[in-house]
Amino acid sequence: MYFHRIRDLREDSDQTQEAIAKYLMMNREVYRRYETGEREIPVWALIKLSELYHTTTDYILGLTDDPANHA
Repeated sequence: MYFHRIRDLREDSDQTQEAIAKYLMMNREVYRRYETGEREIPVWALIKLSELYHTTTDYILGLTDDPANHA
């Protein structure tokens, strides 16, 4: 599921949940719920995370295992 990917991407970039939540202009608790799968991530946040991590939304969603942004 995507929530594993967003957690892994965050950890690989040495970011905190607080920092990512601030980037997304939301409360840390809301972002934490995305990472744990308690809440569905909105499309706008998915797009912003793909831009932040220089990857594709398909990678975050688990539709591909290729993290490269081929754009």
